[in-house]
Amino acid sequence: MPSLKEVRTRIESVNSTRQITSAMKMVSASKLRKAQNSIITMRPYAAKLRELMQNIATNLESSSQGKFSVVRPLERILVVPVTSNRGLCGAFNANVIRQTNKVINEKYSAQLESGNVSLFCVGKKGLEYFRKSLINIIDSEIAVFDKLSFETVVPVAEKLMKHFEDANFDRIVFVYNQFKNAGSQTLIEEQLLPIELPAKVENNNVEGPEFIFEPDKVQILDQLIPRTLKMQVYKMLLDSYASEHGARMIAMHKATDNATDMLKELKLTYNKARQASITKEILEIVGGANALT
Repeated sequence: MPSLKEVRTRIESVNSTRQITSAMKMVSASKLRKAQNSIITMRPYAAKLRELMQNIATNLESSSQGKFSVVRPLERILVVPVTSNRGLCGAFNANVIRQTNKVINEKYSAQLESGNVSLFCVGKKGLEYFRKSLINIIDSEIAVFDKLSFETVVPVAEKLMKHFEDANFDRIVFVYNQFKNAGSQTLIEEQLLPIELPAKVENNNVEGPEFIFEPDKVQILDQLIPRTLKMQVYKMLLDSYASEHGARMIAMHKATDNATDMLKELKLTYNKARQASITKEILEIVGGANALT
């Protein structure tokens, strides 16, 4: 049985850890509320913007649908794993890394063998992991989560759009956690570029809304597509940001509960050790008294 001093030291250590995890849980809960409100209010706007872009592009000639809709043979692939900058969030980062490896090895195995798969790491944890792999990392972005906003995301989106526009890559794919609720996130593989446009409606008799475009559809689409792509990147990073704080809140909640259970066991051990020590002292006193008589 451990000594009383050892048990007291462990009780102090576990109690200190519980205070830290409890504080981190409250901080994550506060940040989660803000991130959750942001992603919930932004989703309808992003969805409507994408729907408007698709409706306009559907009625255009294929040659006028824009440089971001060009479908090229899949030779060069860029994968964008979105992880966090900090740990202590359960399996949040490990799941993204695992899914990224799965996508690369299964879906783009041919391109991987020829060395035509690259990474654009968003988040410190993903960057640290993939630095040890043989996959080429063309760029990384870590500071975007320090103050996540549309303005800070725009440069990231513009880099990706520039890579596709210059034909450096034929497809750009994001791997990230989509936020569902505080305790649940869904791993998503989402294609950013080229833009997937819906098929044209073959039945011309189908009635639909009629719009008057000024100046014209092509010029509107030229402005709308970059805006939609930037908004799409912002939505994915917001999803990941909210998922991170949800995962961290749950992880810290479980850690606090585990520390509480451990404290109960340690206090029981301490009381047993203390009782054994007192009993031993009484026996020594009684033995000494008996020896004198």
